[in-house]
Amino acid sequence: MPPSITRRSFLKSVSAATAVAGTTATEAEAGILRHADSDWIKGHMTGAQALVEALQKEGTLCVYGIPGAQENELWDTFKTKGLDYLLCTHEFSASSMADGYARATGMPGVCCIVPGPGITNAMTGIGEALLDSVPMVVLAGDVARGCDYRPFQVHSLPNADLLKPVTKEVLIVSKVEEIPSVTRHAFRLAVAGEPGPVGVIIPYNLLIESAHYNDPPPADVAVPFDELATTEAIRLLSNRSLKVGIYAGQGCMNYSAALTELAEVLQAPVATSVSGKGVINERHPLSVGWGYGTQGTLVAEKTFKHVDVVLAIGVKYSEVSTAFYAVPKTKYVIHVDANECNLGKVVKTDVCVHSDAGLFIDRVLASRDCVARSCDKYLTDKISHIKTVEYRRNSTSHASCGCDPMLLVQAIASNAHPDAMLFVDVTMSEHFAAEAFPATTPRTYFNPVDNQAMGWSIPAALGAQKVFPCRQTITITGDGCLLMTAMEMSTAVRQGLPVKFFILDDGTYHYMQTLQDSAYKRTTATVLAPIDYASFAAALHLEYREIRCDASLDGGVAEALSLAGPVLIRVSTDYGNRTCRWIDTVRGQYIDELSAGQTARFAGRLVGRSVAMKKQSD
Repeated sequence: MPPSITRRSFLKSVSAATAVAGTTATEAEAGILRHADSDWIKGHMTGAQALVEALQKEGTLCVYGIPGAQENELWDTFKTKGLDYLLCTHEFSASSMADGYARATGMPGVCCIVPGPGITNAMTGIGEALLDSVPMVVLAGDVARGCDYRPFQVHSLPNADLLKPVTKEVLIVSKVEEIPSVTRHAFRLAVAGEPGPVGVIIPYNLLIESAHYNDPPPADVAVPFDELATTEAIRLLSNRSLKVGIYAGQGCMNYSAALTELAEVLQAPVATSVSGKGVINERHPLSVGWGYGTQGTLVAEKTFKHVDVVLAIGVKYSEVSTAFYAVPKTKYVIHVDANECNLGKVVKTDVCVHSDAGLFIDRVLASRDCVARSCDKYLTDKISHIKTVEYRRNSTSHASCGCDPMLLVQAIASNAHPDAMLFVDVTMSEHFAAEAFPATTPRTYFNPVDNQAMGWSIPAALGAQKVFPCRQTITITGDGCLLMTAMEMSTAVRQGLPVKFFILDDGTYHYMQTLQDSAYKRTTATVLAPIDYASFAAALHLEYREIRCDASLDGGVAEALSLAGPVLIRVSTDYGNRTCRWIDTVRGQYIDELSAGQTARFAGRLVGRSVAMKKQSD
């Protein structure tokens, strides 16, 4: 395999594809070029001043966090040098805000946290970014080092070691002169290959020390491209007797136009992972929604049954997106990913291509004469028909004493702006939203997928709203997830961030109840205390609305979205007997993997409990 190359040098080397590649340049690519052309950091300044200048040269729009003793010098410098910041109520929120910023902008999000409890509080959100392939730079203070070190300092946990399991890499600054170069290198690492968070540990004493700087801008980011494997993939795609289906993930987010063109050239239906929703307009005739097994949309499942070659681009076959690895078998699989370690790990793969998704797509498009198929009207008509059937099925209410959450998703989809940003949380309804909310443009649909961090949606939405103040921003959050980050709504009020918070209120951890009841015939530790949402909203000076039945959904959603500021909307929720394709698939996969002894034990327990006279759920 040839060594990694820069995207710029690749575009120069492919003469036949330069016109196509030029039209698919992304904001991420533009960011790389901007960084390469940015000014040096020069002059005599403190470590804090050099750090803020480095952030500004990297295009940072906002820093999220909470000041602490070790970083007050830095926060004061944010204000002096005009770098915007957002105070949150908890460091989990700080990392989730940086995550939301990164997903919405395509650039690394930045959080600034104190050592010790700041790091431990933020680790859940940082871990979400790691598992979900989201670029982030975590600026973490540290106790004084070097000649200023003293034993038993406050927050003197092993801070670098704490960050290592939840980051791609941890960079430790040992001298004040290193601060800008290490910080800017962290931005490069965060977006290189598979994106993810990078930690920068800075002892607080270095922030007040000063030095003379003459630091050049970092080099272009090198991206992988395997020409030999790409050629092999094109050879397989050139067999026009084979029907191709594209499975696209978040790695394609910067290449939406090129991916759509590739689908049209190959006449390939496009399914996405959950994180990949929006990489193709889901109203496009070849888009089939998310997943391509029984866990995803019905149209994806039915369409991919007739696919011979799955072309998986910029996607991991993770447990959540595959519903416990329920991946249908196909004749051939081509797997393309910027992280070589992701290739062929879950699905038997015929061609593994270690490549940036954009470079691979551009190269295949340059070979369109070899791979192009004629227009398949039968395919697009079939997709359209199944979409209609699926929409009608989803539109049937299953609620008897509240709102059906699937209908809430449809009402939000009908009333939201085309570029609205929807943040969903770890509720049963995250799967309904993945099915029923059509993401029509990139970076409009967001979900904490592989770490499943409850409460993520509220701070993540605030992080995005902060830098896109004029874009409609919406959350769908369960009442259980709300308990994790409810106080962050005070940040929305304080900053005037007009997020619309839809809270699904059924008084339980319904997700866990669904999983527990089928396995144990009872639930344990799933019932929540009732909340007076109106009083809570009033206490925060937050606009409040309620939606109590299906008939009020469309009007209630439209009214809430029309209001100018942040709004808390309590949605009285009744799941009724609505089934969830994802849950049903996971349950089937789990049962299939039980041993005979485990199956017998579960069955015996269920029989005994089904005839029990006393209700034991709580």
